[in-house]
Amino acid sequence: MRQLLLATLALSAGAASAHAQSLRPFSTYRQWHGETRLLARLEYAAGSLRVTAARPAELYRMDALYDEGRFDPVSDFDASTTAVALGVRAEGGGGLRVDSKGQPRQTAAVTFSPRTDLSLAVTLGAADADLELGGLRLTDLDLQAGASRATVRFAEPNAARCRMASLRAGAAELTVLGLGNSRCERIAFEGGVGRVTLDFGGTWTSDSRVSVKMALGEMTLRLPRAVGVRITPDRILSSFDPAGLVRQGSSYISPGYDRAARHLDIALTTAMGNVEVVWEEP
Repeated sequence: MRQLLLATLALSAGAASAHAQSLRPFSTYRQWHGETRLLARLEYAAGSLRVTAARPAELYRMDALYDEGRFDPVSDFDASTTAVALGVRAEGGGGLRVDSKGQPRQTAAVTFSPRTDLSLAVTLGAADADLELGGLRLTDLDLQAGASRATVRFAEPNAARCRMASLRAGAAELTVLGLGNSRCERIAFEGGVGRVTLDFGGTWTSDSRVSVKMALGEMTLRLPRAVGVRITPDRILSSFDPAGLVRQGSSYISPGYDRAARHLDIALTTAMGNVEVVWEEP
């Protein structure tokens, strides 16, 4: 009886393991037909995600491998509003379980047209995400990162003027690179617990106002010397080292701030944690 029970348990475990490793391919795309704007909503529950610019002939594309036992692919285009919803969400809209070590992971590659003005909203669950947004025509960005590790890059200047970039992170590790290339007039970051790097390098063509709120964690601000920087802190029980900045009233400014052609103004609010300032050479 005991041997029969052990054999049954072994078969059940093997079946469960085989089911957990069942990945199904899914692809969706739409050709570019002269659309001037695209409202895109991207939801990715778990796995590895890569976002880049699409081929000139495509408005968008998603190629994914997903766990069909726990997740559902999302593809919904509304031609009347030129809006698309893409991604992979937990089956039934419930909670999700993170993949076990050694099992194949879900993956997705998503691309958007570099010809079309793009308003992009991204929601991440337990994901490893790499978003290369440089070279796109990004007009708005709304990123919500849960228990994820995400990198957002602007390796090339944004081809459009960005009105607002809103970044929110829970228990996440978030790195944003080349914000000077984003051409965003306003940037707002709000974080819970985690490690965050905001890199403001790139080509600055206009001023930018930034709001940073961090509850608990470590934050690194990488600042360019080519622009005038002003940081106004409002902190409680946090460590802030204004290296290379000079105090002016309740703010800290970079030398030559008033004479600079472009300005970066940061309102900084932290509760507990550490904020480090790092200067990047031109």
